[in-house]
Amino acid sequence: MAKCIIIDGNSIINRAFYALPPLTNGAGQHTNAVYGFTTMLLRLIEEEKPTHMLVAFDAGKATFRHAEYGEYKGGRAKMPPELAEQFPLLKELLHAMGIRQFELEGYEADDIIGTLTKRADEQDVETLVVSGDKDMLQLASERVTIALTRKGISETEKYDPAAIQEKYNLSPSQIIDLKGLMGDSSDNIPGIPGVGEKTALKLLHEYGTVENVIEHADDMKGKIKDLVREHADSARMSKDIATIFRDVSFDAGWDDLVFDGYDKSATKSMFQRLEFRSLLERLDWGETPDAHEERQKIEVVTVTEHDKELLADAVSQIKALYVEAIGDNPHEAEVAGLAVYTGEERSYFVPFSVLTSDAAEPLRSWLADESAEKALYDGHKAKLALGWNGIAVNGIAFDVILAAYLLDPTSSSDELNDLASRYGASPLPSDQDVYGKGAKFRLPEQPQLAEFVARKALAVHQLADKLREELRKNDMEPLYYELELPLSMVLASMERRGVKVDVDELRAYGKELSAQLDKLMSTIYQHAGTEFNLNSPKQLGEILFEKLGLPTVKKTKTGYSTDAEVLERLAPYHEIVNVILHYRTLSKLQSTYVEGLQKEVRKETGKIHTYYHQTIAATGRLSSQYPNLQNIPIRTEEGRKLRKLFVPAQPDWRILAADYSQIELRVLAHISGDERMKEAFLNDMDIHTKTAMDVFGVNADQVDANMRRQAKAVNFGIVYGISDYGLSQNLHITRKEAAEFIEQYFFVFQGVRKYMDEIVKKARTDGYVTTLLNRRRYLPEIHASNFNLRSFAERTAMNTPIQGTAADIIKLAMVRLDGRMRKEGVESRMLLQVHDELVFEVPESELERMSALVKEEMESALALDVPLKVDVSYGNNWYEAK
Repeated sequence: MAKCIIIDGNSIINRAFYALPPLTNGAGQHTNAVYGFTTMLLRLIEEEKPTHMLVAFDAGKATFRHAEYGEYKGGRAKMPPELAEQFPLLKELLHAMGIRQFELEGYEADDIIGTLTKRADEQDVETLVVSGDKDMLQLASERVTIALTRKGISETEKYDPAAIQEKYNLSPSQIIDLKGLMGDSSDNIPGIPGVGEKTALKLLHEYGTVENVIEHADDMKGKIKDLVREHADSARMSKDIATIFRDVSFDAGWDDLVFDGYDKSATKSMFQRLEFRSLLERLDWGETPDAHEERQKIEVVTVTEHDKELLADAVSQIKALYVEAIGDNPHEAEVAGLAVYTGEERSYFVPFSVLTSDAAEPLRSWLADESAEKALYDGHKAKLALGWNGIAVNGIAFDVILAAYLLDPTSSSDELNDLASRYGASPLPSDQDVYGKGAKFRLPEQPQLAEFVARKALAVHQLADKLREELRKNDMEPLYYELELPLSMVLASMERRGVKVDVDELRAYGKELSAQLDKLMSTIYQHAGTEFNLNSPKQLGEILFEKLGLPTVKKTKTGYSTDAEVLERLAPYHEIVNVILHYRTLSKLQSTYVEGLQKEVRKETGKIHTYYHQTIAATGRLSSQYPNLQNIPIRTEEGRKLRKLFVPAQPDWRILAADYSQIELRVLAHISGDERMKEAFLNDMDIHTKTAMDVFGVNADQVDANMRRQAKAVNFGIVYGISDYGLSQNLHITRKEAAEFIEQYFFVFQGVRKYMDEIVKKARTDGYVTTLLNRRRYLPEIHASNFNLRSFAERTAMNTPIQGTAADIIKLAMVRLDGRMRKEGVESRMLLQVHDELVFEVPESELERMSALVKEEMESALALDVPLKVDVSYGNNWYEAK
């Protein structure tokens, strides 16, 4: 049976361009968009095995829609030249691969696709449309499925009429009505102003079409009635513009779209010209014609409880490991089993029930053996998930997810199937394809699960060699092997250990907050002269702006804005405002932390076990989840009190906290080489006082609190690339005053200005910036024609080496402290990392020793031109330690 794939060329190449870091070949041609498009194309061909293919493109800007509505797609930023130059390359590559492409003057790719899918319905041709544009959903039918890209282009979500009905409770044809009501800012289609997706869906569920909505406007109530009446013509026009034209006249028939495989010679030549080395390796054209097919074959052996000898033999041949742990939180993940790849296209799948049996004793011993080197994917998660089930994992020598993260920290996905696609390993189905999604999640039948996990182990093996080589070529081996890889094991140990929470004190604090909230609520009602729902922005807006007559600061589509920024600006006008702000602060403490933390205490340990994501932040910082302990507030006394609840796990122990002092500014002093900044740190001066002295031209005894506050705001603002607008908001001064302050700062600290200028130039040349330990961050937007995108990239270029190096330093300190503590045999334990702070629990007998040891290791973690300074303190709980 015929199966056709139709690709929305403009949509996919755009998504590929912004999803991938900049790539150029030796000729200086930008190739990242073509590369991303091609990897997706190869995966589609491998997975879908089409008999027919077409890539449809837009043909210029002038279409019949522009004639009907002159503002159609108005306001779109001009295409970056780095993307525009890749269209001809892509079209040339498609021609080489034998894939038909089509465009027609006056029409968009949507219309070509719409016409072909109409023919597919009429002629019974199974068709898959691949796009990033939700407009395509209107084309779904019994024969036509729409695959919408997610996470850049690395994943797609398929929609047939049933899936559209399930998600939107609409038929495909009603997608046009949805667009007519809510509009589309990306195409500058107006719809009905003030109507978003939620309201549009509600109207369509009741009335069915735009025309019926308009016809029943008089039956509606409130604001929506007036909106529909006033903008009826706009809704009709928007629906018309959003409707894909399905009767384009062109000669191409199904016979013209036949795809019977690549022209290997022409395709290989193009891949070589574009320098797509990983794709050349993936297609394996350097070997025999059948090499690619042979590489994909794999024998899967599912181990039973009677296969102890079989598993014992397999252990000595293991090349790679994959642990199938289901669930995002590794402390609660369900281990379905694991697979080991032993070479010669063979993997062994060990179900969890077998893994815990006598048959798997040789495998468990191998897993626990520190000297048995292991390559796997996400060893951090695997160690925790298996650890909670009594199975130790040691000797992790290579972790695919960490290597991929270092090579491209801004990638849209680090899922194994996406890494396999990106680096040319054996293709894998997505977890969604195997397990289903949402409420339909299911554990697949064992043969399917065994095949899936076994292929993951094969992919780990294939990726490990490729990624090792990439780390070497990018001079990242020290960063990987000496920092990130050992750190993952330090984190796993910390997380498994957990931190003790005094649950009784937590509940008592909750009661204290509840009493305070009740008092604040009564005070607010007294000021307002009436009771109302404090959690309703609409009701609060009416009280503040209509009843009390406060000046309107900002409005949203739904009415008055009462966000924190607005309330802070209103504070001088009425005393109710500060009470509301205080109420919100305590309310968040109550719901997010007091109630939230109680749910996170594990019953069998009485502790909280957070999980540190190592591969999320592009700067290299760790990110805490389940729960997020890095966000516990410290700016208010009520917030700081939460730290009293974190206590040592044993009596007569103490909590010890060690905090880097102004680490980012010290890194800036080193990187910039600015003599004034270095002088301050070398002489152990207060940097904010020093800055105020130099900027205002006064002596130290003349620096008042306001001067120091302004200097502090600029110091930290510089680290984060603050603008004059941002500084004006922080200091509540005019934008002009802020600009003058920043200009004076740079006049004084000329080394800092020189660094900022030079790092931006370097980023434009290289396409990335690095930390002192050679952590990279790619900045594709540094060449963007859009001013906001380009400015963001420039600020990122300035602050990433600073923030990233600061992150590297504390991570390096953690690794060295862990080793030192093991070597010296102390009982003390590392518990938490919170930004620039490390938290330990320490026996009273080791307090003096640990205070000196921690300070020594943290301050010597990385040699800079200025000293690192660490403040160490301790107490009966985390609060007292600060």
